[in-house]
Order: sequence, then C-alpha cells, then structure tokens
Amino acid sequence: MLLESFQLGDLNLKNRVALAPMTRARAGEERLPNALMAEYYTQRSSAGLIITEATVVSEQGIGWPNTPGIYSDEQSIAWRQVVEAVHAQETPIFMQFWHCGRASHSSFHNGELPVAPSAIKLEGDMIHTPNGKEAYETPRALETDEIPGIVENYRQAAQYAQRAGFDGIEIHSANGYLLDEFLQSKTNHREDRYGGSLENRLRFLKEILDAVLTVFPANRIGVRFSPNGVFNDMGSADYRETFLYAAGQLNAYGLGYLHVMDGLAFGFHGLGEPMTLAEFRKVYEGPLIGNCGHTQESAEALIQAGDADLIAFGRPYITNPDLVERFTNGWPLNDFSDMSGWYSFGPEGYVDYPAYQAA
Repeated sequence: MLLESFQLGDLNLKNRVALAPMTRARAGEERLPNALMAEYYTQRSSAGLIITEATVVSEQGIGWPNTPGIYSDEQSIAWRQVVEAVHAQETPIFMQFWHCGRASHSSFHNGELPVAPSAIKLEGDMIHTPNGKEAYETPRALETDEIPGIVENYRQAAQYAQRAGFDGIEIHSANGYLLDEFLQSKTNHREDRYGGSLENRLRFLKEILDAVLTVFPANRIGVRFSPNGVFNDMGSADYRETFLYAAGQLNAYGLGYLHVMDGLAFGFHGLGEPMTLAEFRKVYEGPLIGNCGHTQESAEALIQAGDADLIAFGRPYITNPDLVERFTNGWPLNDFSDMSGWYSFGPEGYVDYPAYQAA
C-alpha cells in the first residue's frame, strides 16, 4: 500500500511516501534558494509528496546557519526554481514554516536574545552559530502584544509561498521550536491568554492557522507535532493530554494532514509510554503522516492497519535519492549512519549520493 497512489484532498499523490522536512543548510548566508537546492529536491521527486526543509518566516525566527527564508519578495522568487523543477516531475511540494524560538542565539540577531513563550533556557549541547559553536542563552519571553506580529509573519509567509507556486504549507509545531514551546507545559509558564490551560497554550497555533487560512484552503495546510520527542530539551509530563487535545482541536479545521513524529529515532523523553499513530487516529479523522525512524516494513504495517495514510522518510532519503525506486524493486539502501558530510554547505553530502546501479 505504501507504493499505491493516494488522494490528499484535491491532490493526487503517486504514492504514500513523503520526503520529510530536513534542515540541510544550503541556502547560503543570503538565505536564498538556489540551483543546488532545486537539484536536491528534483533528485527525490519520485516521492508522492515533498515537504521542504524548515523555512524561517522572519529574521526573528532564524536559528541555523545558511537555512532558507520566506519573508521577502527576493526569497519568494528564488523558491520558484525549486517548485518548478519538482512540478516538472509531477510531484506536489509543500513548504514547512519555521520559527526557531529559544533554539537560537543572539549571534543570529545582532546581539538581541532569541524569543520564547517564557524565559526558560534550553539545556543541551552547544548551538552552531555564525561564530561557531556557542552555549545556549536564556531567551526573552515574548510580550503579549508582540504575538500578533508573529502571526502576521506567518500570514505574509503564506502569501510569499503561494506566489512561489507551492501547493501547500506545513506549520512546524514540533521539535522544540517556537510553536512547540508554546504548546508544551515544560516551556510555557505564561500567565496571559497564551499560557496555563490547554486551550490557552494552543491559542497561538490556532491564530496562525486562522491567518494562513486566508491565503491557502484548509486542505492545502498541514501541521507537524512531535509528542514523544526530547530534541531541543523537550518533553512535558502532560504530553499525552496536551497532544490528544491539540489533535482533536485541529480535527475541526479539515486540514490537508496532521504530521506526527511517532517514531523515537530523535530520542524519547521517557515520561510514559510513547504515543502512537493509533491514538491520534481516534481523535483526528483527516490524513495522518507518520515519521521518524520508519522502515518500508513498518510503514506498510501502519498503512495496512489504517493508522497512517502516508509515511515521511528523512535520513534514508538523504543518502538514497531514489528511495521509492529502491522500495519498489527491493534494492538495498545506501548506508545513512554517517552524517559527517551532511552539512558541508556545498554539493558534498547533498546531491552526490548515487542512484542504484545494478551490478
């Protein structure tokens, strides 16, 4: 079933394999998509759906070197070469919208501290900045009256993405970035209308959805959650209650999909039993995408059981640009355990992985 076509809203996908959004850092210091990025996505366009790397919606949202943006006319125009190359392969492409929140550093912001729902430091390894590796800082808590401006950044980003020709957008509310920080009780200690109750912690994401819905129809919008994840020092004691509530609330929107990182390949917070796609299926009626550490066999099993509609593949897709063809023909996969060249900022470790060649 993984290799069968799927109707995602009004989009006909040639299979149920999605290219997962992965930060690859090839946009240069100017944060502009380029021909190298177009080649990368084209190489992987046998997927049923491509979801781009996380793309910042504002300068305030930046937290990685050389990642692309979608907050200017120049960036929107530059993205067209990527979209057109993928569309030439008859593959839909969604852009993932990103704001790094506290998972950033003042080196990206002219000395200004990164922002977060609350002034709670990310306890973890050093962060890569324009100055090399630096220690994480205690972020600045956003003022209540600043939040509408960030919502507007997302709306404007949706307009830029639409002008670039994207088929849809995915709101990144996972992996310890800003929207995930608002949603989770570990990082959200606010006492205003954006903190405290489940309803209040979800408010920011819902306001962003309402804003981008003025640009894209609901069936062209996805949302990503990471309920099991420890990445970026996340994991809240009430994780199960939080994410089932959030998924149930999003069910009413009629979104294109909910993208759940159900796998544990990024690490597990261990605060209870891992959440499963089957749990989300009970509260979310629309298409579900599973992600993180899946194999062809586990993907088939989840789709066969009705717990997922698509499975997104990340690391295997980096070293196997022809992943769908390998699945189809039973060809072995290139090894994807060596990450040493993945962030070279150039072609190496990016577009130089070979397609399968029969002996």
